[in-house]
Amino acid sequence: MTAKLPSPVVLENAVVRLEPLTYDHVTDLFLAGGGDDEVWRWLSVATPRTAEQLASVAAEVIESPKYAAHAVVLKESGRAVGWTTYLDVPGFDQSVEIGWTWYGRAVWRTAVNTSCKVLLIDHAFDVIGYNRVQLKTDHLNTRSQAAIRRIGGVHEGTLRRHRPRPDGTWRDTVVFGILDDEWPAHRARLTRAASA
Repeated sequence: MTAKLPSPVVLENAVVRLEPLTYDHVTDLFLAGGGDDEVWRWLSVATPRTAEQLASVAAEVIESPKYAAHAVVLKESGRAVGWTTYLDVPGFDQSVEIGWTWYGRAVWRTAVNTSCKVLLIDHAFDVIGYNRVQLKTDHLNTRSQAAIRRIGGVHEGTLRRHRPRPDGTWRDTVVFGILDDEWPAHRARLTRAASA
């Protein structure tokens, strides 16, 4: 079991600043992805159609002790374009999950996701001292699976009928993991690719 879920902190690089998620981010977040069914397609909640609905969804990750939530802020604009969280991983010692992540469509296929994952994984391994980072996604979300594999995630299994989707169908959940001794090679590869 995770000894203590880390508190959200400010982490930044040239592309993004991750900062503790607050209700002050909701206006930017709604502009980035509110009402966009494709952004929310694989998440566990229905697409928020108003800023108030998005604030209600945000309340879950801001106020729950199950999450350490970060707003994803673009360095060039200073605007929040999504959020990402650390979560506890029951049954695993010194393991933390990165999940409940979404980004507005405008930043898909940019350096944002990789930049966020590098910051969060570095912090988990190098600062907090975990030995495993877990990532999960819907078995139908092939775009997310490819992104997780690209950063170094190893497929560890699939949880069948893991949870219902908002539409009532069942989600099988694909589980990936990255170990602390695997990460330096992946990080070096990602850093080389970003500077090429």
